[in-house]
Amino acid sequence: MRIVVVYRDASDHGREVREYIDDFERQTGLEIEQMNPDDSRNQFFLQAYDIVEYPTILAIADDGHLLQMWRGRPLPLIDEVAYYAR
Repeated sequence: MRIVVVYRDASDHGREVREYIDDFERQTGLEIEQMNPDDSRNQFFLQAYDIVEYPTILAIADDGHLLQMWRGRPLPLIDEVAYYAR
């Protein structure tokens, strides 16, 4: 199971997402993978999951199957995301 957040750090939502990640990891003990949409190494991933809005949080099964996606703001509740991570 992977939880991935795609966002631009230097943006109007950057601080909010960083705080969300810190809170999520502190409350659940689980890690969120962070991805920058401007990094060319991530372009295939962005196309595969049709990510066009930031921030986007994805819950992905071990086989790559998309379980849930949250786009834009407001960010989902930590409990909503943690449900898919367990």
